[in-house]
Amino acid sequence: MTERFDPAQADTRWQAAWDEAQSFRADDTSSKPRSYVLEMFPYPSGRIHIGHVRNYTMGDVLARYKRMRGFEVLHPMGWDAFGMPAENAAMEKGVHPGGWTRENIANMKAQLKRLGFALDWSRELATCEPEYYGHEQALFLDLYAHDLVYRKESAVNWDPVDHTVLANEQVIDGRGWRSGALVEKRKLSQWFLKITDFADELLEGLSSLDKWPEKVRTMQENWIGKSQGLQFSFALSTGGSVEVYSTRPDTIFGASFVAVAADHPIAQAAAVGRPEVDEFIALCKQGGTTAAELETAEKLGFDTGITAKHPFTGAELPVFIANFVLMDYGTGAVMAVPGHDQRDFEFATKYDLPILRVVAASAADADKPFDGESEAGDGILVKSDFLDGMSVADAKAAVIARAESESWGEGKTVWRLRDWGVSRQRYWGTPIPFIHCEVCGVVPVPKKHLPVTLPEDVDFQTPGNPLVRHPTWKHVDCPQCGAPARRETDTLDTFVDSSWYFLRFASQPGDRPFDPVKIAEWLPVEQYIGGIEHAILHLLYARFWTRALARIGKIEVKEPFGSLFTQGMVTHETYFRINDANGQPVYFTPGEVERRSDGATLKADGAPIEVGRVIKMSKSKKNVVDPDEIVANYGADAIRWFMLSDSPPERDLPWSEAGIEGCGRFVQRLWRLFGQFDAAATGEDKALDRKAHQTVDAAARDIESLGFNKTVARIYELTGAIEKAAPSASRSTAIRTLLLLVSPMMPHLAEEAWSSIGEGLIADAAWPPVDPALLVDDEVTVAIQVKGKLRDTVTVPKGMPKEELEALALASEKVQRALDGAEVRKVIVVPDRLVNIVA
Repeated sequence: MTERFDPAQADTRWQAAWDEAQSFRADDTSSKPRSYVLEMFPYPSGRIHIGHVRNYTMGDVLARYKRMRGFEVLHPMGWDAFGMPAENAAMEKGVHPGGWTRENIANMKAQLKRLGFALDWSRELATCEPEYYGHEQALFLDLYAHDLVYRKESAVNWDPVDHTVLANEQVIDGRGWRSGALVEKRKLSQWFLKITDFADELLEGLSSLDKWPEKVRTMQENWIGKSQGLQFSFALSTGGSVEVYSTRPDTIFGASFVAVAADHPIAQAAAVGRPEVDEFIALCKQGGTTAAELETAEKLGFDTGITAKHPFTGAELPVFIANFVLMDYGTGAVMAVPGHDQRDFEFATKYDLPILRVVAASAADADKPFDGESEAGDGILVKSDFLDGMSVADAKAAVIARAESESWGEGKTVWRLRDWGVSRQRYWGTPIPFIHCEVCGVVPVPKKHLPVTLPEDVDFQTPGNPLVRHPTWKHVDCPQCGAPARRETDTLDTFVDSSWYFLRFASQPGDRPFDPVKIAEWLPVEQYIGGIEHAILHLLYARFWTRALARIGKIEVKEPFGSLFTQGMVTHETYFRINDANGQPVYFTPGEVERRSDGATLKADGAPIEVGRVIKMSKSKKNVVDPDEIVANYGADAIRWFMLSDSPPERDLPWSEAGIEGCGRFVQRLWRLFGQFDAAATGEDKALDRKAHQTVDAAARDIESLGFNKTVARIYELTGAIEKAAPSASRSTAIRTLLLLVSPMMPHLAEEAWSSIGEGLIADAAWPPVDPALLVDDEVTVAIQVKGKLRDTVTVPKGMPKEELEALALASEKVQRALDGAEVRKVIVVPDRLVNIVA
């Protein structure tokens, strides 16, 4: 072996060897037990970032380890390739979204290969290819045939500049996330998936996901939002009534106004002949529709002049049009209780409406003032007539019972979850496979005509959906009657693409989306790894899609991911100067900065710059590190090792130049140690044998629980123990064991060393065996104290008799010095642990 490990040569050589041997290609015909390891597939933005490297390194170590343990492993990679960024690139750079996307895929694939990930590239897929989305269209039609897809007019977030519908999450402070334009609320005909039909089972299914983070399960539970409450009507001063729903009917005596949405019939009626109401309704249509937007936006209202009669007190409550009420949620009207709901509190404060306390910790707190915010907590009912003194639960039941007995309301279970609107007014997405005919109505595209492919000749110079403006693409004949008709020009939400890709990875027949037999063999995914930012939408939609396909008989599995792990982010400090002209920070990349113990300077001019806090790596803050540069400087194994070291994988990992340099040095340290393997060595080192077997046993448990940082620590310990040991057969065996242990983490270094001391590829080698007898320590270290202070330790056979331990302790030179001739009055022996000498 050479004096130094050369990663530039070794990385390329062994990556080529794995490709040639097809080492990581999953075999559907194998009789081995199956293991499906999957990281959330990336959007092809053009570059792999450090966060990707951490995510994929974790999955790669687990996949390689599983192969060593005798599993047939499926560890695939693909591309979540549709979406707005490609269209933005088309508009800004004058390129086609398809060319831009495919070029990015090629670049990122090359980056992943340079990192040596054990991926089955034979199953690579990109959601923008007709070979993928044609099958998605077929599945969409299957769901439509089973009444799980429908079309209706719905309120949407409309970006008047980009001319597209925005998801709630794309509306930021009332503006489009890309254009910055004030968002409008419009009514459009949209396609929906009936996810609400699965609300109960999606909620109940969470209890079976005991290998998911509790935080993620709670987030999904809250998003689904099952609640029990009261639906009832207030009689209006104009005649008629307004229906509301409340999850807190116990607080009904605290109601001080009723609020309706801007498009509620009451609001529309109030606008007749009143321009000022029309103006307010138009104002309400600006802004987002997310819960976060509604909570943080300034609360605005318009008093209609109408009043609603309280069912118990008879009080006349003013009816307001309010911007924080949406027609699509509940009944489009709410009973407002400012004392116990923060949005109502802010509104009541702004418009000087009564704020009443009807729930308190005790009767003595009934008149306690509010300290600037509502109090939604628990307690007993106060100032609530017949409810006084009841618990919240009892009061809810009592109000519902009274409403039902008097026939003005009924108890009802409602869900926060809404049906999934999947229509998007953009080009770069899966065409929705329907045709609109003046005679036949909305007609599904016959499956024999799938895929409905996107036209290549599109124009992005004009804002809006190019499919609407295309001169020929949308014009077709009706498949039922043959009359001239038009294609659906909306495309599917990209969350649909990522809701079933894991099924296509497992089975890829040409004539259908998947083979259900193969799905049953591979699914559920044994370990799914990805960011916490996908805890709700992607994971919920994937669970829904899987259950929907199971309901219509396409597959049998209902939960797609058996175990879920959400890794922490990679972070870095920021570097900046304040621009004197506008007071805004100007950021610099780590490569532009000279870091010193007392601060930092800019390499370009040598002048000081500010060092900001450590935050998530971000292009806008320029605190990013290019993985290619790290690989070029230190090799793939060093960056992989850094990703696994120090921080527990669920926590954020601070990037540091000193850290990656240390990893590079450890790679070389291992190389030197592997070079000391001596197949002809003789002699036994029982302590080292025991250390090696205990390390193998513990490392296996650590990797299976994704405790990679613990495995790293154990490898450091074993490395140190081997380095200190005298030459022997045991030492060489321990070196070989260490080599196998590090191979999932540092595969290029391991292959290079294995080529000198092993047979074949280490990628095909088995995990080191463990001798159970060597997992039990037969020696212990006993502390020796004199007058309660530690003076010496001694390693002895486990179970040594008290008399022998006492004699050994008194014979210690350190103990004799500590006694300094004093008479020993008593010796206390705790077997295998302690000898305490009292003088």
